[in-house]
Amino acid sequence: MVVSVDGQELAGFLRSCREARQPADVGMELRRGGRPRRTPGLRREEVADLAGVSVDYYERLEQARASHPSSQVVDALADALRLPGPQRGHLFRLAGYAPPPRHTAPDPLPGGVIALLDRLTDMAAYVCDARYDVLAWNTMASALIADFAALPPEERNVLRIAARGGNTVCRGAPGQEGAFARQAAAELRGAAAHHPRDARLARLVEEFGHHHPEFADSWAHHEVGTTPALRKHLTHPELGTLELDCQTLRFPDSDLRLVLYSAEPGTDTHDRLARLRPDPSEPSASRT
Repeated sequence: MVVSVDGQELAGFLRSCREARQPADVGMELRRGGRPRRTPGLRREEVADLAGVSVDYYERLEQARASHPSSQVVDALADALRLPGPQRGHLFRLAGYAPPPRHTAPDPLPGGVIALLDRLTDMAAYVCDARYDVLAWNTMASALIADFAALPPEERNVLRIAARGGNTVCRGAPGQEGAFARQAAAELRGAAAHHPRDARLARLVEEFGHHHPEFADSWAHHEVGTTPALRKHLTHPELGTLELDCQTLRFPDSDLRLVLYSAEPGTDTHDRLARLRPDPSEPSASRT
């Protein structure tokens, strides 16, 4: 569906996004000896090259003199400028189109996340995306859940770790695996609706469905939803059985989630969990 286009608004938004981006933000390396940059952000010719359009056409877009851009061109410009979800949708609306299904490019970690994880010294915490890929974690998470740093990036996935078991520090208490599998299916069902062309997500659904009959059953019944808080019982090889609260906090306008494992103060689990705390003199957070 195409609606009327405000060329001036579109031009201003493109110009603002271009000036806010640095070469490193879009994967470009500055050439030694190249001419110095006198204006902030990317050059018009750089955006045009990244988007696969002519420099003349892109310049006319920024000057509100170009013909109505196609949805393919708008999508290419959003990719070139690495626009996150809300800005991508806004660009499509300014160009006169309904926003397409959410893009599959990973959301960048917001600034300050690593510092936040570093301060969470009394609980295990990690950040994951819609596919359950773990993007950042603290030392407590490595000691409680899995040694993420020792895993290849493609294996830093909560579902794959749970399915294969070998890299997991803790084990779920008997009878709890089914609840986790149904929760994961319901959340991935929602993610698949937002990312219908995400081949990696589709492979993950198929892979985990073969491993967990409860996951496959939930998926077949189209269960969908999120579970922001759970009480989990995990068995740690050194600490024994731990009764933990698992809370999930979602980042605004993003697929990213902060997952926290904590214990109620004053309980035996809280005291035992404290033994996993990192040395205060060392940074406790890591990222992919």
